Amino acid sequence: MADLLNFKQLKEQASIVELLEKLGHRPVPRRGREIMYHSMLRDDDKTPSFSVNDALGVWFDHGLGKGGNIIDFGLLYWKGLEFNQVLARINEVLALEQRPRIQRVAQERTPVKVPHYVVQQVKAIGTHPAITNYLKGRGIFDVALKCLKEVYYYVEDQKGKRQQYFAGGWQNENAGWEVRNKYFKGCLGKKAITFIDGHEKNAAVFEGYLDYLSWRVEHPQDNASIIVMNSLSLLSSGIARGKRFSSIDLYFDRDPAGLRSTRDFIAALPYATDRSGAYEGFNDYNDKIKAQLKPMQQPDQRSVQPDTSPMSFSR
Repeated sequence: MADLLNFKQLKEQASIVELLEKLGHRPVPRRGREIMYHSMLRDDDKTPSFSVNDALGVWFDHGLGKGGNIIDFGLLYWKGLEFNQVLARINEVLALEQRPRIQRVAQERTPVKVPHYVVQQVKAIGTHPAITNYLKGRGIFDVALKCLKEVYYYVEDQKGKRQQYFAGGWQNENAGWEVRNKYFKGCLGKKAITFIDGHEKNAAVFEGYLDYLSWRVEHPQDNASIIVMNSLSLLSSGIARGKRFSSIDLYFDRDPAGLRSTRDFIAALPYATDRSGAYEGFNDYNDKIKAQLKPMQQPDQRSVQPDTSPMSFSR
């Protein structure tokens, strides 16, 4: 019997599309670059809103406003399972027919799962109207000016075909770009947490940078050191970094995965405090900030649609 694929191998080799197929989820007829599904993470998805870019190994649920890699999907799909149990379950599902098959698929897919990407330009926020409108619609544009960049890049497949993209992004500790726009969330390069040095004893911890920027809207003068995990799959890295602080505030999502991660973090560092009550009634901090936007401040919905230039995300 073959060994189970570990965390790193699953991210780099396993196919999200294959996992969904074996779980019984079929895509709708393809109309563009991404593969679309009715969301299997929600019960009310009448219009396909779950997209997968299998070349990059990422997914995004437009209804939830969440996305990530195959591990992040598993943590939301199997809400009652712990991290290691999710890894085992993914291995189990992918190996249902014949366990050796997962190794064959992994070998065939390796060149596709790690496509060649090139960051062509990095510009100041406020240059591209689509990115500006996206951040304004999230209520975080002003604070994003100091933290984010506009990242323009292309992805080249094994046949040499290029696809152009743009997104708002920031760098993690491994110099990878965590990128996001209205239609996509992913990472260019190696995944890692992001750390912003501040107060030597106090730290605030967030799942993603939209959560951090939302917190910053309400706490512009707070000097706490900042730990952004960029993915719940990096919880252990966040805990390891948190050990140097004597006071830790946690701002995780109020969904099963976020609540479980909060419990795990506090179990490891008992002096950490759950601060998600700051956005009680909402799933995350950004949901609260968006709800506070006055209707007149929200961008016209037509203006946030992707343009037809080569740098758009239109499908």
